[in-house]
Amino acid sequence: MTTNSDMIERKGIIFNVQKYNMYDGPGVRTLVFFKGCPLRCKWCSNPEGQKRKFQILYKQDLCVNCGMCASVCPVGLHSMGAGGTLHQMSESIDCIGCGKCEEVCAASALSVVGEKKTTSEVMDIVEEDRAFYEMSGGGVTLGGGEVLMQPEFATNVLMTCKQRGINTAIETCGYAKQEAVLKAAEFVDLFLYDLKHIDSDKHYELTGVRNETILQNVTALLEKRHNVKIRLPLMKDVNDAPEDIEGLIAFLKPFRDRKNFKGVDLLPYHKMGVNKYNQLGWEYQMKGEFALSDADLERIENQFKAHDFNVTVVRH
Repeated sequence: MTTNSDMIERKGIIFNVQKYNMYDGPGVRTLVFFKGCPLRCKWCSNPEGQKRKFQILYKQDLCVNCGMCASVCPVGLHSMGAGGTLHQMSESIDCIGCGKCEEVCAASALSVVGEKKTTSEVMDIVEEDRAFYEMSGGGVTLGGGEVLMQPEFATNVLMTCKQRGINTAIETCGYAKQEAVLKAAEFVDLFLYDLKHIDSDKHYELTGVRNETILQNVTALLEKRHNVKIRLPLMKDVNDAPEDIEGLIAFLKPFRDRKNFKGVDLLPYHKMGVNKYNQLGWEYQMKGEFALSDADLERIENQFKAHDFNVTVVRH
């Protein structure tokens, strides 16, 4: 195992910290969101986590077009068009994360997404709730975005947590170099591992990448006895068909009885985060209704139970 002397403190970019989380690993947890993701899932509820750079969330309905942001932005990202009366943002200029526009916006129409943090700074936040971890058997979960888009930083944070006796988990799409996955795994107590579709062509249509790397990595983790809980984001008439579920069952069945296989979570589709697309100036691509009924979820749950899987429906 790597020791502290083998690594220097890293710096990464995160976009949120959620305390008192009860869904993403055992006990009470602090969830740290890493910025950057190699997938472009059409239903992503954290679109501000996709790009590994600073961004601006702009609430146009709150903007009073005062022009204060344009007057302080050092790179000219903000400007006043239409004769100097209408706020606009350039798509060709990157935010540098200085936060000056957010500071002067009296209407709270602007917020900077992304914050550079060192491992020590992340750990300062984590340590604030150590008492809750010890009381509940909780700890820290790294999410995103995709944690393994920043592998050195993630591994540094995970290693430091383990050295301090803090339970660790990561949420991952699994699309990363296997070397990076296994390096992080040295310091991970639980992987919360997404499988979005068992068919690689359909996976590509939904996420922009094929799934071979994802399946190879979860196989490696399970075979090397790392703890893995599978998570299935489910959408009506997208990846919930009986044959889709049977394909997932067939893939997972060889690992079902291993102690390090921690079961399956079903994650029903929701629209949390949709408003953030407008604030980023993006279009939400999932047109229509994709929520599953209780009957749909019961059917899928029973499919897994028929093959003796431990399965849970997770409702946020």
